[in-house]
Amino acid sequence: MTPPPIVLIGPMASGKSAIGQELAAQLGVTFSDTDRIVTKAHGPIAEIFARYGERFFRHQEAAALQRLLESEEYAGTVISVGGGAVLDTGTSQLLSSSAVVVYLVTDLATVMPRISGKGHRPLLAEDPVTSWVRLFDLRRPVYERLADLTLDTRRGNVRELAARLKALLQERNYLQ
Repeated sequence: MTPPPIVLIGPMASGKSAIGQELAAQLGVTFSDTDRIVTKAHGPIAEIFARYGERFFRHQEAAALQRLLESEEYAGTVISVGGGAVLDTGTSQLLSSSAVVVYLVTDLATVMPRISGKGHRPLLAEDPVTSWVRLFDLRRPVYERLADLTLDTRRGNVRELAARLKALLQERNYLQ
């Protein structure tokens, strides 16, 4: 039996892309990032939000994830999704039925260096700290509900966190 994809969820700046890439390298599998798929097709996230709005972005993100999860080519791979992807009901249902979902647990102190200043995160443009906390508080119950596993990312570097996640996946028999 082919293992399901491993999908990393969590708030903005929690390390989904970095840890996902490293985990995929440690497992010897492909890594996909829905943000990168959408930006490759439509340009930078900030421009997508400005031109088409968040709803368009979320639709493109959901479609990219659905293609990945429904393709046999991506079975057993690692996929990172945007922090708000879980808010789409269809995406949540698809994740629940088609993937091992890993919630990357973090806090404001950990992500602060990554969200401060001007960047490519349009939902944090006005006031990064207040916006991040508000979004996290809104999304956290969904992350917790969808998670098959959780990984605390508040301590350790990317390589250590990926190794810890790999061990957890093996311990829970999600890897073959």
